[in-house]
Amino acid sequence: MRIIRLDESTKQNILEGLLKRDPNNYTQYADTVEQIIHQVKAKKDAALFAFTEQFDHAKIDAASIRVTREEIEEAREQVDPKLIQVIQASMANISEYHQRQVRQSWFSSKPDGTILGQKITPLESVGVYVPGGKAAYPSTVLMNILPAKTAGVERIVMVTPPGADGKVNPVTLTAAHMAGATEVYKVGGAQAVAALAFGTESIPRVNKIVGPGNIFVALAKKAVYGHVSIDSIAGPSEILVIADETANPRYVAADLLSQAEHDELASAILVTTSMELAAAVSREVDQMVENLSRKAILEQSLENYGYILVAETLDEAIRTANDIASEHLEIVTKNPFEVMTKIRNAGAIFIGEYSSEPLGDYFAGPNHVLPTNGTAKFFSPLGVDDFIKKSSIIYYSREALEKAHEDIEAFANSEYLTAHANSIHVRFEK
Repeated sequence: MRIIRLDESTKQNILEGLLKRDPNNYTQYADTVEQIIHQVKAKKDAALFAFTEQFDHAKIDAASIRVTREEIEEAREQVDPKLIQVIQASMANISEYHQRQVRQSWFSSKPDGTILGQKITPLESVGVYVPGGKAAYPSTVLMNILPAKTAGVERIVMVTPPGADGKVNPVTLTAAHMAGATEVYKVGGAQAVAALAFGTESIPRVNKIVGPGNIFVALAKKAVYGHVSIDSIAGPSEILVIADETANPRYVAADLLSQAEHDELASAILVTTSMELAAAVSREVDQMVENLSRKAILEQSLENYGYILVAETLDEAIRTANDIASEHLEIVTKNPFEVMTKIRNAGAIFIGEYSSEPLGDYFAGPNHVLPTNGTAKFFSPLGVDDFIKKSSIIYYSREALEKAHEDIEAFANSEYLTAHANSIHVRFEK
């Protein structure tokens, strides 16, 4: 794994390279996505069935597109009972964490006859996209469904591409049922996003779409935004580790590779103040790659976006981490909690050598749907707030409005909005 002395020029080059992975840059797929969305809007179910056969090589129809109770029971019987127990333990942690995010409506009244407040209302329906086919992502199922359920969403619809046999992966389906999905449909890709956004004969539309997917799913979510809400347009996975001479190089190397194995566009960066640690981590990475199942992906990922950066000071390392604003940030230093207080931009922060990134992916409780590609500078992890909406509450008695009506009329008139002013004035005509 390459080792580079950190300076301003190096940092800028890396930042520019990382930003090229932004899904918004893959405009060559936009026309295809738009055509798929147009077909689903126009032909509804017929388009879904045709695209599923074309892309997933599975035949579905109106009778089979929705997962049945019998299919759920069949799937559960195929899942190892020990894995069921692990999923239950993970669910408990995720639910407990997100329960702490729940907001309550609030109201404030004053003696002058005014009541102001904020009403919190769960979204009525949410669509959850889960990648499928041969792969199984039960952790993604839990991380998207459980916050919606905790928020009080009544209708939680999951869509996922079926295998060639027309079935949903049993682990994925079992996790969806356990987490509380109210409906599961066997459809994926941009066509599934379009169905959730606009509705078909089989799939009623939803208010919001969440969940990860490939570039076609990401661009489809971008295209339907405004017709429905979305969580984010997620880019490739990324990890940044801040470490000093006290870090265990074997642990650091393993953690870097845990993200690099996602795909060839994944980013794995170590920023350290120790050249000795840098060299040791590089050796460990090279040795581990040889024995891991996704060796080809790991090698390409590290070649594209893998870096070991050696900084002069810890403060310089921290500034670099804040500039990159990584999806996952690990802090493995002598005083990690002190470093944590200086971090402004990160999706999730893992503190200490026993808080490796997969802990957050599967089990700890905080959500693993995180901002990528530098968007941690202004976006947050998926959470309960993503599944609610807020309404402002305003009440004034006549006496309260009378004290303020001249000020309001003056304000409106200053903007030449005389009908606004008149709406207040007519209530106090002599």
